[in-house]
Amino acid sequence: MRRQLNSIPITGIARTITDLAGICAPENAAASIDIICNCAKEFFGSKKIDRVFMYNPDAIAMWLFQKHTALFEKTLISSDIQLPMLSVMPTVTPVCFASMYTGTMPDLHGIKAYEKPVLKADTIFDAYIRAGLKPAIVSTVNDSISCIFLERNMDYYICYTHEECNTKALELIEEDNHDLIVLYNGNYDAAMHRTGPESFEAMNELKECIEMYRLLIEHIKLHWSAHRTFTGFCTDHGCHEIDRSLGSHGLEMAEDLNVVHFFRFI
Repeated sequence: MRRQLNSIPITGIARTITDLAGICAPENAAASIDIICNCAKEFFGSKKIDRVFMYNPDAIAMWLFQKHTALFEKTLISSDIQLPMLSVMPTVTPVCFASMYTGTMPDLHGIKAYEKPVLKADTIFDAYIRAGLKPAIVSTVNDSISCIFLERNMDYYICYTHEECNTKALELIEEDNHDLIVLYNGNYDAAMHRTGPESFEAMNELKECIEMYRLLIEHIKLHWSAHRTFTGFCTDHGCHEIDRSLGSHGLEMAEDLNVVHFFRFI
C-alpha cells in the first residue's frame, strides 16, 4: 500500500517566519503555517519575534523519525512543535531549499533540477534586507545553500567542513549581530549516499545533527535571552535505500517527500 503524503508544504516556512517577525513576505510566498503562528501568539502574545535561527540538516526523512524515534529524544525535548511536512518535487536539495526560502514552487522560483544557479526569485533573505535587518548563511563550500542565495547584501560564512560551520554558528549566536541565521549541515546526507540511510556511519551523523540542534538551543537560551526567538530544525527532503546498501532521493515517493520539522519559541 502506498504511504500517505503529508499535507503541510515546506513552502509555508518563508511567510511563517516573516509574519512572526512582522515584515513583508517574499513576493508570491505561500500562506503561512497557521499552527505555528497560533502557537507563537500563545507564547509571545502580540509581540513579534526579533531573532530567527534555522537549522537545516539534509535528507532526514520522516520515516527515520518514525522508525528511530528514541534517537530524536533531544530534539523533541528541545522543541515546542513537531510537524509532518511535505517537500517538493524533485526532492533534491537546491529545489527544496529554494522552495523553503522563497515560499514558492519550483515553477515559480525556477530551480527544477539538481542545479545551483543564483536565485533571481525573491527570498526570505531579500525580505529581511528590505526591512533593514541582517540575515546570515553558514554553509559548506559548493553546497546548495552556499550557492543559490548568493549575490545579496548579507553575510555569508562558507566553510570547508560542517564542523567548522557549527563552530561559526555558535560564534554568531554569541556575537548576537544577526536577525536571521541559517545553518546548513550536509553530513547525514553525504553518509547516507555513501553507505545507506541506516548504516552505522549515517546513523552516527544523524545523531550528530540531533545533538547539534540541542547545542544550538542551549546557546540561544544563554546568549539571546534578551530577544524573542523562533528556531527550526527543518530538513529539505527525505531519502530511501537503493541496491540494499546505498541511499538516494529525488523521487515522487513518501520516503523522499515526507519530512518532519521541529520548532521552538524562546
